[in-house]
Amino acid sequence: MITIKKVESRLDAWRFTEFPNKMYKDVAAFVPALSVDERTVFNKKKNPVHAYCESIRFLAYKDNVIVGRIAGIINHSWNEAYQRKTGRFTGIDMIDDIEVTKALIDEVTSWVKDKGMNELIGPIGFTDLDREGMLVDGFDELNMFITIYNFPYYHKHLEQLGFVKDVDWIEKKIFWPSEVPDKIKRGARIARERYGYKLLKLKKKKDIKKYIYDAFAVYNEAFMQLYGFYPVTDKVMDFYVDQTMTIVQLDYLWFVLDKEDKVAGFAVLMPSLAKANKKNNGKLLPFGIFRILKSLKKYDVIDFYFVAVDPRHQSRGMMALFMEDGIKVCNKNGVKYGETGPELEDNIAIQNQWKAFESIQHKRRRCYKKNI
Repeated sequence: MITIKKVESRLDAWRFTEFPNKMYKDVAAFVPALSVDERTVFNKKKNPVHAYCESIRFLAYKDNVIVGRIAGIINHSWNEAYQRKTGRFTGIDMIDDIEVTKALIDEVTSWVKDKGMNELIGPIGFTDLDREGMLVDGFDELNMFITIYNFPYYHKHLEQLGFVKDVDWIEKKIFWPSEVPDKIKRGARIARERYGYKLLKLKKKKDIKKYIYDAFAVYNEAFMQLYGFYPVTDKVMDFYVDQTMTIVQLDYLWFVLDKEDKVAGFAVLMPSLAKANKKNNGKLLPFGIFRILKSLKKYDVIDFYFVAVDPRHQSRGMMALFMEDGIKVCNKNGVKYGETGPELEDNIAIQNQWKAFESIQHKRRRCYKKNI
C-alpha cells in the first residue's frame, strides 16, 4: 500500500532532501545539490520567494519505506502576470513503480486544484534560478552541480500519466579553443570601438554589491520572454547571491558597462563543482567544504551559470567581449571544455553564440504539462 505524507517536521524535510542522494549514490552520472540549499529553498521563513509563492512537499511510503517525493508550487505573481492558473511540481524522485509516481502526482494535482489551478507543469522551481527540466537524453553524462539528474523511466511515467512536452532545454559541451577565434576578436573590437562598451573585471568581492542590483535588473529584462520566467525581487536576488558569494570566482565574473557606465550585460562562469559535490554527497561537513575549495583552484571544466544582455544592447558584440576574455582566462587556467547548462532549444540567439566553437549537444531536458 502506498501512503503519501505531507512534509511538516524538520526530520521530514531532511528525509525529503536526502531521498535522491541515497537512491542515486552509486550512479556515476548523478550529482546532488547542496543539502543545506535544498532545505532552505522550501523554508518559508528564509526564502523570500514565499512572499508571492506557495509550496508544499510530500513523501511517498510503501511498507513504511520512503519510495518517492514531490513538491508543489504556485507562483501567484507569475499566474497574475500571464493570466494563467498554473501549478508547478518539482523535486520529483521515485522508484520505478508507476503507482508511486501516480500517487505523488495525484497528491500535488489535488493540492493545486483545491487552490483553483487548471494546469500542472514541471519539473520547474519557484524562479529561473532553481533547478528545472527533467532529463530525457544524456543519462550517462555527468550531471552539472546546478541541474537535475533522473533515471530514464521518469519521463516515461509522466507520459503514461498523460503529461506532454511543453518545452525542451538542450545542453552542450563547448571545447575551448587554444586561441581567440578571429570572429570573436572582430566582434569584441566592434563592441568597444563602435558602441563604446567597456569590460569590467573586479579585484575584490566586496565590490560585487556595487553592480549586482543593476546586473539583475538586466537579468530580469533579458530573460522576461523565457519560459516560466518572472522577475526576481531584490530580496530574492539577495537570497540566491548569498548562497553563491563565497564560491564565486572573480576571474569568471564579467560586467559590461555602456558609454554612461551603466551595466548593460554580465556573465558568470564557475569552475565545475560536480565531482567535488558528488564525493560530498551534498554535504559541506565535515570535509565537503575543503573539496569544494580545492575544486575552485584545480579544475579543467568550466560551467556557464549566467549570461545576460540588456535587450537594448543585444546584437552589438557584447557576447564577444565576454568570450574574448573568457577564452584567455580559461586557457591560462587549463580549461578543456565548458558546460553550457540548460538553454531553451528555440532560443536561436544563444545557440548562434556557439558557432565559433567546436561543440556537441549531449543532454536534453524537458518541462511537461497537463490540463487538470
